[in-house]
Amino acid sequence: MRAMPIPSDHPLLLSIVDDLAVQGWSQQNIFLPEALTLELAAECRKRAAEGELAPAAVGRGPAQEIREGIRGDHIQWLEAGQAAICDRYLALMDNLRLAMNRGLFLGLEEFECHFAMYPPGAFYLKHVDRFRDDDRRMVSAVLYLNDAWLPEHGGQLRMYLKNAVEYDVDPVGGCLVVFLSGEMPHEVLPANRERLSLTGWFRRRGNEPF
Repeated sequence: MRAMPIPSDHPLLLSIVDDLAVQGWSQQNIFLPEALTLELAAECRKRAAEGELAPAAVGRGPAQEIREGIRGDHIQWLEAGQAAICDRYLALMDNLRLAMNRGLFLGLEEFECHFAMYPPGAFYLKHVDRFRDDDRRMVSAVLYLNDAWLPEHGGQLRMYLKNAVEYDVDPVGGCLVVFLSGEMPHEVLPANRERLSLTGWFRRRGNEPF
């Protein structure tokens, strides 16, 4: 088994922490080696072929509904023990969690994530990742799994930064984008080819409704 996790004091993870402290987001264009990115992409496609990815809903709890006019991706949540490559990714993100807690004092307790597959033409309208009635999501993390992606393929992550600045990220395989969940409006632009990612959130203990 190839090792993926790097220690929580690795310079790559510390640079993410520094970026979050200074600007509230970080982009690491080469977060994972190509071979590991392709292995995660293959796992996502395998699950899709087996019918395990389902249309993603908007909202939470009883108010959840499928609204393809808002978002059109298909997802499946990762659970520990399902696949060795996914377990290695979850271990890596746990080390990032430790680095953020040590450097930013966020009190992050867990990481949750899902595979997301956008069919050609699918999108996700502008939103923020934190629910109005649930403040547990603190930091969002998106790892792209797309091989040989070109700008003309579309599918960019558009982030709305301060001072009305729009910043686009091409969803190139191995690239990781991390940002503060409650403070970064963003959207996924339509692509003309299938678009894969691992999308997740670092969560703290919060004001959960009873």
